[in-house]
Amino acid sequence: MIPFGFEDFDSKFAVLPDVSFTYEIKKERDKIKDYIDGLKAVCQTIYKILMTEKNNYEIYDDDFGIELSDLIGENIYYVQSELPVRIENALISDSRILRVYDFSFYRLKEKSALLTKFYVYTVFGETEYSLEVSV
Repeated sequence: MIPFGFEDFDSKFAVLPDVSFTYEIKKERDKIKDYIDGLKAVCQTIYKILMTEKNNYEIYDDDFGIELSDLIGENIYYVQSELPVRIENALISDSRILRVYDFSFYRLKEKSALLTKFYVYTVFGETEYSLEVSV
């Protein structure tokens, strides 16, 4: 038997966008203090996503974080081709982030690392971000 009255079940519920109002992490002091909203909150989310290895922490769902650990020891050109795709896939899961673009790369020979700079366009505006990856 099929229950009645559920024809427009989907139309009664809306998918809410990611919330921007959140606590502020003071990275330099390792403290949580105050609250932030808007672009500053999205920048903090970008930081948290890019500093969290994907599927390593049970507290986060499968969409949160980025896979970087398998790039260690790989050819620098392979890492350079993979990074934009991985960064974009990690960040675009947040509904406030609309576009990730304009990647540039700098090799840090003294650290055996690759510095990536890019722009993130959000519903609150644009921000520049950088990520250093060991290779």
